[in-house]
Amino acid sequence: MMKSQPLVSVITPFFNTEKFIQEAIDSVLAQSYDNWELLLVDDGSTDESTAIAQQYAALYPEKVYYLEHENHQNRGKSTSRNLGISKAKGKYVAFLDADDVFLPQKLEQQVVILESQPETGMVYGPTQHWHSWTGKLEDYQRDHLRPLGILPNTLFHPPSLLTQYLTIDGIVPCTCGLLVRREVIDAVGGFDDTIEHMFEDQVLLAKICLHTPVFVDGCCWDRYRQHPESSCSKAIQTGEYHPLKPSPTRRIYLNWLQKYITAQGVKDAELSDALRKALFPYRSPVLYFLSRVKNKLKRIARKRLPGLIHRFLGTQLLGEKYIPPVGAVDFGSLRRVTPMSQVFGYDRGRPVDRYYIENFLNCYQDDIHGRVLEIGDDGYTRQFGGERITQSDVLHVAKGNPKATIIGDLTIGDNIPSDSFDCFILTHTIQLIYDVRSALKTVHRILKPGGVALVTVPGISHIGDYQWASYWCWSFTALSVQRLFEEFFPTEKIQIETYGNVMVATAFLYGLATEELRREELDYRDRNYQVTITIRAVKPE
Repeated sequence: MMKSQPLVSVITPFFNTEKFIQEAIDSVLAQSYDNWELLLVDDGSTDESTAIAQQYAALYPEKVYYLEHENHQNRGKSTSRNLGISKAKGKYVAFLDADDVFLPQKLEQQVVILESQPETGMVYGPTQHWHSWTGKLEDYQRDHLRPLGILPNTLFHPPSLLTQYLTIDGIVPCTCGLLVRREVIDAVGGFDDTIEHMFEDQVLLAKICLHTPVFVDGCCWDRYRQHPESSCSKAIQTGEYHPLKPSPTRRIYLNWLQKYITAQGVKDAELSDALRKALFPYRSPVLYFLSRVKNKLKRIARKRLPGLIHRFLGTQLLGEKYIPPVGAVDFGSLRRVTPMSQVFGYDRGRPVDRYYIENFLNCYQDDIHGRVLEIGDDGYTRQFGGERITQSDVLHVAKGNPKATIIGDLTIGDNIPSDSFDCFILTHTIQLIYDVRSALKTVHRILKPGGVALVTVPGISHIGDYQWASYWCWSFTALSVQRLFEEFFPTEKIQIETYGNVMVATAFLYGLATEELRREELDYRDRNYQVTITIRAVKPE
């Protein structure tokens, strides 16, 4: 916990949410961070949610405040949130809708990030789409994180993040995921009272992304409840909104955005192009319709061409043994010299290598206990270690990472204590280190006797187009890591596995995501195509 705790104002507007509001309030009360105030803004409720909010305000008079509009009017989301902002006293502002919840470390960890990065105006991470609140077994299988679509643990300067929101469907963060500096909200004028229903959150996000740098983290701190009575669900049911198709409410937002960008004098070619493409279905509906028809006809034609029928019959009769003759291979979407994603598939879903890394850690989660060290952040430590963790440490090579508890270089590591860690989670890191042997020597030294290093390295991979492209030194094979680790760990204490096949390797190089492959395709292993290599190494007692 940090020494000083700036006040955080949590703003919760509500309208007839008696089923859920108590759970939302309790999630704020359960925060590991103490210095917060909760402003409950009643938007004209006619059910018991008004009484529930007032009871909490009476029970916690120094922490929880009840607000309402004049004459108990229903004014809408934007006006209600702006009322909360006007009464807020905090240095930072968080938003929590009455049917969503914060996870316990939400405020603590987000405040640490903003306190350590004075130039950053807002932080958020991936929000969990929460179906399992029902308690039904089948709904637990439906829980998932909203895709970030961009590289996590990255600071985005204006207006790059807004451009990404317009370009990639479904990656705009949930309101409950944000923590914003109060001064930034004041500078951009808060929410726009002319847009109250749908896309009102994206209005504020657009303003912020045009005004200040935003840090996008990889940790999940909140849950967005999925239920048929939410405003989003109702808008989908009535046709006002669709997450992936043109809709009347999206058109209103895009028209607002175009006027706002013009008024602010923002001149950015990529943003302008992204906005033009987003407006195309509304400005040229006939051309948009014709383009969709054309694409559909292309898909039908591909299915009915004799060559495709030939390949279809061949694969159906011979399966994997069918090999098309020279010139008959259909490259389809793969006939391109640029990948479909420059960020390993993050903008399409979960990267393929993450599938193998997380399966590996899940398989050996019992090793993740006691004092655990991880690189960059403690996301995997918390995800797979749970209550078995007694102390979580984060190692970072340079100052500036708010989550780091140890600043050190693995190739030197003088300040990293010896014989100290029960487990070291070292995923996809040593390829960035030129002096790999010195790094592995440090790994062995800092583990306790009996301690376990859970290590993953890339095999077949591209090196990305972001900050680590300048540091990527190696790709590995099972043989090379076997020989490297045997220099420091006994052979019988090393377990090495390889994952991938020709299809997975191809998909990964093109930037496709896990969701675009079938489970049996991902799980088929061919040691000739090593996409990800995992190493479990134990330091002798």
